[in-house]
Amino acid sequence: MQPKKDQTAKKKPNKVLISILVSAIILLIAGIGVIWFFSHQDSEQGKIDRVDFPESSYSSFTGLEISDASQDNAPLFCVQIPNGSTDGARPQAGLTSAGVIFEAIAETGITRFAAIFQNPPAVLGPIRSLRPYYIDWDTPFDCTIVHDGGSDEALAIVGNGQYRNLDEDFDVMWKTDYINGQYRYWNNVFTSGDNLLAFNQNKGYNTSNYQAFPRLTPDAVTEILSAHKAVECNEFQDSSEATDCATPEYLNYRNTAANTISYSFTNISDYNVIFHYDADSNIYKRYNLGYDDFGNFGEIPHQSYTCSSSAMTDCQLEQVTPSNVVIMHVQESTMADGYHESIQTISSGSAEIFQNGIVIEGTWKKSAQSSQISFKDAEGNEIAFTPGQIWIAAVPQFGSINWE
Repeated sequence: MQPKKDQTAKKKPNKVLISILVSAIILLIAGIGVIWFFSHQDSEQGKIDRVDFPESSYSSFTGLEISDASQDNAPLFCVQIPNGSTDGARPQAGLTSAGVIFEAIAETGITRFAAIFQNPPAVLGPIRSLRPYYIDWDTPFDCTIVHDGGSDEALAIVGNGQYRNLDEDFDVMWKTDYINGQYRYWNNVFTSGDNLLAFNQNKGYNTSNYQAFPRLTPDAVTEILSAHKAVECNEFQDSSEATDCATPEYLNYRNTAANTISYSFTNISDYNVIFHYDADSNIYKRYNLGYDDFGNFGEIPHQSYTCSSSAMTDCQLEQVTPSNVVIMHVQESTMADGYHESIQTISSGSAEIFQNGIVIEGTWKKSAQSSQISFKDAEGNEIAFTPGQIWIAAVPQFGSINWE
């Protein structure tokens, strides 16, 4: 009789194998779970990223990017700012923050600005008197018209109850005789963005239903500038080797390129203006003709103060640099008082529009006080402006304009 075999020795390896298989299954399931978890997290993170980066919104007024589309109809302010060369008007404050600026003669050849702001800066001014033609230009912007007095005709118009009128109010404005040691003479009335916004809020002027000038998108500007660069001639532009320089695209660009703009309103040199195009920044640097601190006559950078607070103790000078310069040729005459000017605003005429380094020769037309000015090229197409400040000079028939 043979002895019984030990069954324990046979069963032991089976338990070990089963244990290994179970562990492997558990690890596999855990691995799948980990992969699913992190894949799910990546997907959710992708969704969060898309929420954090919404589509860009652009201001109808300036064409520049804004953080919230609801800011687009924020109220506008049209501020009368003087430009006298010897009476403390220069340097002004806040000009670089304006979206649109109209420049015209106020009296005796001295120019004045209607500067239009949507987000008014900490300090702006000085503030001076109003003329009827500025009201015509202001009206389509549905703005609060900010001024310190005005001609009898202008005060009669703006005081008829149909305008948002802010005339010399020292709850909103203040006087200061000096900025950075410069005496302001009678150009000494200033205001702040906070004060203007508070005035509007008290009056219930919480939005502006304005008519903006058409604007190019940033992508469109990039394409235009790239096209200009693509047709620029090479170093052999004056030789027979430069075969690419004879293309219609290059010749058109060459014929319309304008790097320096100069214009005058009268024969008073203090109000002659020069703009130099800066291709790197796609802006136009503004200069006035005059005498510098050393008595030398020439181009003087037109500067404006930018202040951090209404205390006006931390103001820095910055050059005025619009993105667009427009010359609007107008018919002008002296009023019956022999002093104030009259400009035909509800009218039409020729215009030159400078943007992106070129000139567009066209026309302007304004059909009614409530209508915005329409600028068109020679083919009758409405012109869209580069994002940034638009500087519009109303040059009379006895003025002049040159560019090169």
